[in-house]
Order: sequence, then structure tokens, then C-alpha cells
Amino acid sequence: MTLDHRTDYVRHVRAGIAVLVYPLQYLVSMPADFLDWTGETLASRESLQEQNADLQRENQALRSQLHKLTFIEAENRHLRELLQSSKRIGERVLIAELLSVDLDPYRKQVVVNKGHQDDLLYPGQPVVDAYGVMGKLVHVNPFSSTAMLITDPNHALPIQVNRNGLRAVAVGMGSEGLLELPHLPNNADIKEGDLLVTSGLGCVFPAGYPAARVTEVTTNPSLPFARIVAQPLAHLDRSREVLLVWPSSETLPEMQKPCSFAVEETP
Repeated sequence: MTLDHRTDYVRHVRAGIAVLVYPLQYLVSMPADFLDWTGETLASRESLQEQNADLQRENQALRSQLHKLTFIEAENRHLRELLQSSKRIGERVLIAELLSVDLDPYRKQVVVNKGHQDDLLYPGQPVVDAYGVMGKLVHVNPFSSTAMLITDPNHALPIQVNRNGLRAVAVGMGSEGLLELPHLPNNADIKEGDLLVTSGLGCVFPAGYPAARVTEVTTNPSLPFARIVAQPLAHLDRSREVLLVWPSSETLPEMQKPCSFAVEETP
């Protein structure tokens, strides 16, 4: 009984001492705990910074790949449109890629990567894209060719109004990127929104190719002719690939007459 009482008393004393000593133990262990916590925190922060830097680099790489894939997707879509256009044309065609663009605002010419070495190209050969007439070849070299666009001031395109067959000539307006139909009287049956297609005259373009859409018809009783402006349907400032067209066997001799090789001048 006395032993049990003493043991219980000692246990209470030890518990009291432990309560008194705990703050001292806590204070003694604080520097070591603080150093451990600081080390872990710094290590975690460095690790997070490294992970963040890795994620940023990975994000930049993925963005670059996304931009490239977007460009490839757009290019493939354009090529599919060109192939569909070639099927609609129903004639022999060759896909060419633009190499350079003439920066002169008063000349609208481009250079393509096809020449004598690639196929039997010839001056005056029609150039189109998936949406309409772009122009014609004016110089053919062994490995490249120069094409004059329909918006060049020196280019004249025989056209007709698809709605009623009215024939006219569409002349390039240079830096404005538009076409003008000169010498049509004020009472000519043409209006805004009319589709203009090639008429087949001039020994260059077979009939029926879409060329432009009328955007402005202005008449003035004091002037003998109306002012008629049209917007080309071809993506002249965006297309990277174009179609070089050979007429069908029935029209090829006609297309290769000497008049088809001459550069048409503005009337």
C-alpha cells in the first residue's frame, strides 16, 4: 500500500516536472525545427520554380507546334480547294507556288516556281486559283515564270456579265487592287452584285472562268460613260499556290495563236 502510494506520488511529480520542462524543450528544439522547415521550404520553392520554368518552355514549344499545325492545316485546306477547282475546270492543270511578289504599287506581278524545265509552259498561259482568274504568264524561264495579275494597269481581261452576256473589258487599277470596266454607256445593263466571267475572247482565257463581282456602278448624265468597278474573286494577295491551266485539246491550237503570247495593253 505504501509502495503504491509512493509510486503514484512519483508519477505525479514526474508529470508536473514534464509540464514545467516542456516549454524549455520546445524552445531548445525551435532552431533545429526552424532550420529544417526553412530548408524544406526553400527546396520546395526551388523545385516549383524549376517546374514552372519547364512548364513555360514546354508551353512555348507547344504553342510553336500549334502555330505550325494551324499553318499546315490552312495550306492543306487551300490545296484541297485548288484540287476541287481543277476538277471543276476539267482541263489540264499544274500547281505552282509563289516565289516572290513585285512590290511596285503600279505593277502587279508575281513569280512562280515553274518554268520550261517543269512543263510546256507558254507566255499567255492562264493562271487561276480556287476562286477565280488571277492573271496570265508573261515571261517563262527555265525554272520560274512571271505572271501578270488581272489588277495590273497593263492587263486587260475580256469578260461578260454572267446574268445577261453583256461583253466588256476589265482593266486593272494597280495599287487599288480592283478592276474597272471602261467605255460602257450609262444605260448599260449592269448592276452591283453582277458576276463577271471570262468571255473567251482575246485568245487567252477560255470562256466561263469566274473573274470578278461588280461593286460600284456610278452614272453621270454629263459624262458619256458610266464608272463601273469590280472586285476580283481570286485571292490575289493571299494565295500561295496557283493553278497553271492548259486548255483542252479542242481549244489548245486556238490558245497558242500568236495573239495569245502578246501582253495585252490597257485600251
